[in-house]
Amino acid sequence: MEAVEKVMRTSPVIPVLVIEDVAHARPIAEALVAGGLRVLEVTLRTPAALDAIAEMKKVPGAIVGAGTVINVAGLESAIAAGAEFIVSPGLTDTLGKAAIARNIPLLPGIANAGDIMRGLDLGLTHFKFFPAEANGGLPALKSLIGPFGQCKFCPTGGIKQETASDWLALEQVLCVGGSWLVGKGEPDSAAITAAAKAAAALAH
Repeated sequence: MEAVEKVMRTSPVIPVLVIEDVAHARPIAEALVAGGLRVLEVTLRTPAALDAIAEMKKVPGAIVGAGTVINVAGLESAIAAGAEFIVSPGLTDTLGKAAIARNIPLLPGIANAGDIMRGLDLGLTHFKFFPAEANGGLPALKSLIGPFGQCKFCPTGGIKQETASDWLALEQVLCVGGSWLVGKGEPDSAAITAAAKAAAALAH
C-alpha cells in the first residue's frame, strides 16, 4: 500500500490544525490521539507551525504532517521539522516532483479534472479535494470520480461532523479533513478528546 494511503486510512478524519501558540501543540495532540485521531495536519499558516510539528511528534502514537505547503521551501522546512506527510492546497509540477524526490507522502490539493491529470502524470493517485464544499460539494466530487475512479480522495474545506459521513460513504473517499475539532485559544482537552472520539467513530 502506498505510504500516503496508509496515512489516509489510519483515521476517518484528519484534524486540520492552525496552531498560534506552540505551548498548545502538545496538549492538542495528546487530546486528539486520546480520542482516537492519530493523524494530525499542522497548517503552515502561523509562525508557530514548524515548532508545533516538532512538539506534536513527541506524543506517542501521533502521525504529524504539514499542511498549507505551497512551495519547495515550505516542503523542506516541514521535513526538517519532522513532518511525516505533506498536504498542499494545490498541485504544481515543482512541488510534486520535490516531494517524490524526497520520498515523503504527498496529499496535493485538486479542484478539477486538469489538476487530477497533472497529478496522474506525476504518478500521484491520492488527492485532497479542496475546497470541498465551496467547490461544488459531493456532486462535484462524484462527477470527478466518474473518469478518475482509480484515484482516492480526502475532501477538505467546509466539512463538519454532521456532513462527514456523507463524504465517507463514497468508496474513493478514504478520509476527510476537519477543522471543527479544535477551537481557538487555550485548548480544552476534554472537549477536543470528545470531538475526536465522535469523529473517530464515523464509519466508512
